[in-house]
Amino acid sequence: MIRMPAPDEAVLARRSEIVDALRRIVPGEGVIDSEPERRAFECDGLTAYRQLPMVVVLPETTAQVSEILRYCHANRIKVVPRGAGTSLSGGALPLQDGILLGLGKFKRILDIDVENRCIVVQPGVTNLGISQAVQAQGLYYAPDPSSQIACTIGGNVAENSGGVHCLKYGLTTNNVIGVELVMMDGEIIRLGGKHFDASGYDLLGVLVGSEGMLGVVTEVTVRILPKPPGARALMIGFATIEGVGHCVAEVIATGIIPGGMEMMDHLAIEAAEAFVHAGYPLDAAALLIIELDGCAAEIDHLIAAVEAIAGRHGATSCRASQSEEERLLFWAGRKAAFPAVGRLSPDYYCMDGTIPRRQIGTVLQRMEEMEAKYKLRVANVFHAGDGNLHPLILYDANRPGELQRAEDFGNDILRLCVEVGGVLTGEHGVGVEKRDLMGTMFNDSDLAQQTRLKCAFDSESLLNPGKVFPQLCRCAELGRVHVHAGNLRFPDLPRF
Repeated sequence: MIRMPAPDEAVLARRSEIVDALRRIVPGEGVIDSEPERRAFECDGLTAYRQLPMVVVLPETTAQVSEILRYCHANRIKVVPRGAGTSLSGGALPLQDGILLGLGKFKRILDIDVENRCIVVQPGVTNLGISQAVQAQGLYYAPDPSSQIACTIGGNVAENSGGVHCLKYGLTTNNVIGVELVMMDGEIIRLGGKHFDASGYDLLGVLVGSEGMLGVVTEVTVRILPKPPGARALMIGFATIEGVGHCVAEVIATGIIPGGMEMMDHLAIEAAEAFVHAGYPLDAAALLIIELDGCAAEIDHLIAAVEAIAGRHGATSCRASQSEEERLLFWAGRKAAFPAVGRLSPDYYCMDGTIPRRQIGTVLQRMEEMEAKYKLRVANVFHAGDGNLHPLILYDANRPGELQRAEDFGNDILRLCVEVGGVLTGEHGVGVEKRDLMGTMFNDSDLAQQTRLKCAFDSESLLNPGKVFPQLCRCAELGRVHVHAGNLRFPDLPRF
């Protein structure tokens, strides 16, 4: 079971004083301190783990966020930033002795700049809301997580979210060009902006995917793109999982970059088809949905090329969408796969790891062996184009020991991802879920360097502590200076 840092009793003893101070900063209904109301914030999308926050504060302005953080920094109070709470890695799991800083009231679109192909929004705007705001201009925001109707752009920045179209158009990090950031000491800074590039260190690249550990984002500028002139989707059934893996690898090796390339295994196909009735082939061991976009002639050429590749790797069916409505229907099952699988089991544990494309068949075969070991079923739904797996481990939390077996199963899947040359996460983040597995991918020196980077932004480790790093260290512990006989080592080096 996942453990969080023990609460600081001295901070808990000052709870009433802290609540009063927050109410002076955010008057009205912006501070939530009663137990029943705090219960709504006890977990995020990783619902297996719950913990009441000490107090919840819902600011409405950047100035209020700055004042809250300045107060917490001066009084050594921990802060957990929270968006829509859709994180699947426990990134927004609250702390018993910490303030939960909710950004749900930051939901304004500040500027639509068609000429510069960008839009400036507050972090509480939903992912889908950005595309809806510019659709009349023929534009859209490319990263599209399955939770896009609910997840917010602030959370997308924290987790570096992807989606079905990230293969061709990039993850959040490739589409965010500027942020307004409030540091832990209350300082407000800007990174990036509407301009093409910035000089100096790529601090924006550091921030995207930092899981709320470096600062609190209060404004985001993202790149918006013109919609392709056309798009069609191919729905391809395969007799074997290995055939899917080989097909995916050859499509990419040929130089074809689809707008999206998604896979579902047989269990996920059955669940999704019963949910949306998209016409998925129920006799297939695995299904690929491949979207190709561009002008009509280009799409026709690419469809023929992909069909030929699929045929060489054992495709049993291949159907191309003939209308925009049919294309959206093909995607509807994939977008709804997570809730659809919820019909198969009382609970499921959604994993997130990334592997080299060529290893898809090997990894899925090994996962079948693990199913027998743990006596739990898995439905696989993932971004095949970039090897980002999302195994859904089915279990029943009411049965003693099943949650622990599901966690152990998931940990073995993630270890397997690293073993075959992949990584622990693709787009869900590390949070608390993968925190204690970081040692399988990084050595002590790697983790120390990452922690030093956090210390450069948050020297007291007050922002979202207990996440990502398997051991909570103070910056002073990482920065010890060894003195022998009154002499420093390497005395000629500059000291900061």
